[in-house]
Amino acid sequence: MLNYSRLKSTSLNKMKSNYANRGLGLECDINLANEYYRINDIAYVYKKPTPIKLVDVDYKSGKIKEAYFQTPSTTDYNGIYKGKYIDFEAKETKSKTAFSLSNIHEHQIKHLINVKKHGGVSFIIVRFTALNETYFLSTDNLEQFIKNYERKSIPLNFFKQYGKIIKTKYNPRIDYLEVINTLYFGGNYHDEKKN
Repeated sequence: MLNYSRLKSTSLNKMKSNYANRGLGLECDINLANEYYRINDIAYVYKKPTPIKLVDVDYKSGKIKEAYFQTPSTTDYNGIYKGKYIDFEAKETKSKTAFSLSNIHEHQIKHLINVKKHGGVSFIIVRFTALNETYFLSTDNLEQFIKNYERKSIPLNFFKQYGKIIKTKYNPRIDYLEVINTLYFGGNYHDEKKN
């Protein structure tokens, strides 16, 4: 005879362990924030798809056997907010002290600089997962660090001094537009939505 109480508790424990960290990643938080912005007609920002060239596909099983990236990807996200084009890269690090620049490719940094040069708002978002801290760093500050320091990683102190911490909230969890609005538009979009 089947012991339902044992089965039930085992299933629940498996479910708890499988879903324990689900939805807690930076990318998921940003995707949910972007959805919130779209639903509330605040901004339109999307994750960019990476162009992939399929070489060999087994159509019977539906499996891709061989594929490669057609072109190097630029950055993770782009969109529009208050008439300004925004473009950014999002990264996580397990380090408690620094963010390695090897996590961002040179062509991505050049892309962010070009977006800034042409009047767009470009930046990186970096989450220090061990500290549960997420930072917004403008391309100006990223460029300043690369030009002035002979280091392969950006220390946490640089983020604390030149970046902006993105406070964790209920909805959206990662409200990066609040930082953009403060830095580039001198206000808070939540106040504007009430009027």
